[in-house]
Amino acid sequence: MSHWAGHSPTAAKVSLLVLLVSAVCSRTSLSERVPEFALTKIEESDIKDDSGKEPIADDDADPEDLEVFYPTHQWQALRPGQAVPAGSHVRLNLQTGDREARLPDGENGKSDTRGEKRRRRLDKMDIDSNSFTSQELKKALAKMKESEKAERMAHEEEVRKKFRPIQQLKEEFEKLNVKMETDYEIMDKLISKFNSSASTLDEKVAALYDLEYYVHQVDNAKDFLSMGGLQLVIEGLNSTEPVLKEHAAFVLGAALSSNPKVQIEAIEGGALQKLLVILATEQPQAVKKKALFALCSMLRHFPYAQQQFLKLGGLQVLRGLFRQKGTEALHVRVVTLLYDLIVEKMLLEDSQHGDQTEEKIQQYRQVKLVPAVVEQDWCVVVSKLLALPEHDAREKVLQLLGVLMAFCRERYRGDRALSAALGLLRSEYEELAAEEQRDGDKDGYFKELLGSVNTIIQELG
Repeated sequence: MSHWAGHSPTAAKVSLLVLLVSAVCSRTSLSERVPEFALTKIEESDIKDDSGKEPIADDDADPEDLEVFYPTHQWQALRPGQAVPAGSHVRLNLQTGDREARLPDGENGKSDTRGEKRRRRLDKMDIDSNSFTSQELKKALAKMKESEKAERMAHEEEVRKKFRPIQQLKEEFEKLNVKMETDYEIMDKLISKFNSSASTLDEKVAALYDLEYYVHQVDNAKDFLSMGGLQLVIEGLNSTEPVLKEHAAFVLGAALSSNPKVQIEAIEGGALQKLLVILATEQPQAVKKKALFALCSMLRHFPYAQQQFLKLGGLQVLRGLFRQKGTEALHVRVVTLLYDLIVEKMLLEDSQHGDQTEEKIQQYRQVKLVPAVVEQDWCVVVSKLLALPEHDAREKVLQLLGVLMAFCRERYRGDRALSAALGLLRSEYEELAAEEQRDGDKDGYFKELLGSVNTIIQELG
């Protein structure tokens, strides 16, 4: 028989009452010491109101039925039907039986809950912060919605100004795709415009100007050849209009650059003869400049063209440029061309022999360029160019002198003007090289020029 069995029903009731009172007192004491433990978020609370129903959250209730509760950092009693802002702390006071709410403790004693943001927005709309009717609340919420709608519409309008609709973009891309032309189609139109008798001089010049841009590419130059454009440009070298000659030579030079197939077709089409005629006759310097550019493009890495150039008296034509007035700007270009052609042959002869290399060496052996240079007294012509004031021009002249030294040494040893010019250059470049070294440039540009001058002087000594 248990211990409780011997007691009367009255004793049992008294004991049960004592336990209940103890539990209530313990919970009340805990609530007073640590009030945080009594806090719960309203959306997470399972406390029911006096009617036995779940409390209504402000987001779920009808705005017309709500009375706004403004929480503070102190516990305040909630009246039935009051809406509690989300994020507030809610508790049930076991001493009074009232539901109470307050603001949560924010960082550094501050709070920025959605309830406070809503309260500030309501304050801006001149709404009584103490109490207002459901109709007033409805109007306030309507104003809030109108304000948000206006802001949203303004943002959408701003986006529309910055970006175009996707449908419009699609239409524009379709138009671009329709108008997209290949290089081949563009060159075909430009050739037609240049060859048309209805085109004005300016239109023909503009067509040549655009063609020069496209034919720089090797594949485009080959297409240019297959479309008949190359022959039209070669015929343009005979034009009576200097500006057409100039641009025709410019296009020809661009198409010839490092393009053996075009080089062969051009020399077979008579381009070499026409270029030499332009350089040998009286023409504007701009025309001769572009003709020399086209000639250089044809001769480089093309021994057959170099052989034909010598047969047609090309060296004499270039020599004549040094006797013509107003052609001083072309002198350095001629010196550079001669240096490139001589070194090109020397490098090929020094390279490892293969089947293709041996064949090309045989072609170059038929090009008697250096003997022709010595015979036509280019040794003296080149040495006089050391008087040019530009350092870049002097560099090109010194390079050619160094290459010609093996063939012109005896002539140079008796040339007092050359010795004097070399002495002046050495003094000048010694000072400039020393200044470079003081500036911390040990292997500067002027030191290299000084080395070239000293090498020539030593070989002459």
